Amino acid sequence: MRHLLTLDGLSRDALGSLLDAAHALRPDALKRTAHRPLRGLTVANLFFEPSTRTRASFQLAAQRLGADVLTFEADSSSTRKGETLTDTLRNLEAMGASLFVVRHTHSSVPAMLATAAADGSSVVSAGDGRTSHPTQGLLDMLTIRQHKGEDFSRLSVAIVGDIRHSRVARSDIQALRTLGLRDLRLAAPPALLPDTGEVCFAGAQVADSLDAALEGCDVVMMLRLQRERMDEGLVSSLEEYYRDWGLSPERLALAKPDVIVLHPGPMNRGVEIADAVADGPQSVILEQVSNGVAVRMAVLAALAKG
Repeated sequence: MRHLLTLDGLSRDALGSLLDAAHALRPDALKRTAHRPLRGLTVANLFFEPSTRTRASFQLAAQRLGADVLTFEADSSSTRKGETLTDTLRNLEAMGASLFVVRHTHSSVPAMLATAAADGSSVVSAGDGRTSHPTQGLLDMLTIRQHKGEDFSRLSVAIVGDIRHSRVARSDIQALRTLGLRDLRLAAPPALLPDTGEVCFAGAQVADSLDAALEGCDVVMMLRLQRERMDEGLVSSLEEYYRDWGLSPERLALAKPDVIVLHPGPMNRGVEIADAVADGPQSVILEQVSNGVAVRMAVLAALAKG
């Protein structure tokens, strides 16, 4: 594997191998170890969007593997002077960087940079537009697998929130389908549901209420409501959104007793999820964050090897 731009088309064996590697690395992910397979390599984090979890976990992952880390500040870079992203990449390659972690608002940017990259350089998408967030999809699958086992065909998964604009939802669904999920449920206000013709969502059940989506499910994946959706008129008010689509303890009781709750963050507490759920015993949200370091270690190691 030279680049990781999407989970679409990634084979079940390849996806499983990355999850196995991340699981093996998890004990070392949050502490310094003598394991340094990327010693001598330089990882450049090119983030053109704000990020806390993804950016920090990629940096920690690279450091845990022994790589040097170059943090690119878009606001103070020559891109503000008109330098193209391709020229930025090539200049960093000339300084010895060979692994590039790219986050951008436009979906085409990571793929464009992967095409422009020199032999021996690799690009991983850290989130692009609303199309793809492959490492988030992987860490979500690792979290589910740790709690529910490897047989995804027997699970019922509900994805709730702003699905239409979510790159996380798209990567999660691609991974869930690859791993054999059959019962996928989508729950959102009509304006936040994806287009009916979008292939990624084909075959999913669209619930007419949150209660219907939660009934007897094993996994609930909540999505962040971007507050700009109110300015666009897609959501009438935050209060009404929570009333109809927010995950409360009472609603969560409709799911199976051993249901787990995921959220990619950042959370809008009291909008898409109640405090009692986010901090409750069925929440695995902080486990997702921890798994993010292990997954990104596994991805960087695989790219370096490739």
